[in-house]
Amino acid sequence: MLILDGNKLSTIIRKEISDKVRTFCKTDIRPPHLAAVLIGENPASQAYVRNKIKACEEVGFASTLIKKPESTTEEEVIKIINKLNLDKEIDGFIVQLPLPRHIDEMKVNLAINPEKDVDGFHPNNFGRMALGIPAFHPATPSGIMMLLDRYKINTDGKNCVVLGRSNIVGTPISILMSKKTTPGNATVTIAHSRTSNLKEICANADIIIAALGIPNFVKSDMVKNNAVIIDVGINKIDDHDSSKKYRLVGDVDFENVKHKVSAITPVPGGVGPMTITALLDNTWKAYSKTIK
Repeated sequence: MLILDGNKLSTIIRKEISDKVRTFCKTDIRPPHLAAVLIGENPASQAYVRNKIKACEEVGFASTLIKKPESTTEEEVIKIINKLNLDKEIDGFIVQLPLPRHIDEMKVNLAINPEKDVDGFHPNNFGRMALGIPAFHPATPSGIMMLLDRYKINTDGKNCVVLGRSNIVGTPISILMSKKTTPGNATVTIAHSRTSNLKEICANADIIIAALGIPNFVKSDMVKNNAVIIDVGINKIDDHDSSKKYRLVGDVDFENVKHKVSAITPVPGGVGPMTITALLDNTWKAYSKTIK
């Protein structure tokens, strides 16, 4: 059984990005610049943004954090986005999700210049991805594809089941896995809360990509021998033996599944680090288009 170690791989890829920054960015050339917009006090969002800023520092990127209170209006957020769109010193930026309920996420995504949309959520980038035209791909699916590629997981002709149909993970990864690429060329089934015979569908899968947000949902009897498991979920469950009184688990029952599979991502330390690495890679690509 192979552990698909996102921490280890992200360190390697970030070193590659850092080397490119050092080679290209001389004293008269600015480094890549990523901005993040954080609205409200969501603890998880704050942690995610901190990790992204830390990753920027690690690879030599400049970074800007724009924090606004929960009460910030949708109009104010759009103004911030318009300013970032026009700022020639900002190569890419993200608006951290989820947003407060009074702010329309689709309006926010549509306001972002697709050329700076390093999260890959703008319909222009999403549509180009679906058509196989160069575009910024959403960070988590892109990180998954990096994992599969670097660990040389064979996806060609494999039966891939994607659990979850969100626009952030499930739908885009299903598109990427079905493309005539390497990795890719899989036969993809998207399963979700309305899917009948879910256990049987999963049990026939060569590859399962779990992105449901339900702790330990995928059990051993849902997984066939030698399957490949990509666990996107990260969930808190009570653990009174831990100093934090909780622990993080994925959507897959790791301890009871790992003995059956050929490869699996751990939680934490699997897909999560690769998501941030893919965001850095997208920012480098955006920067490369603007610096001659």
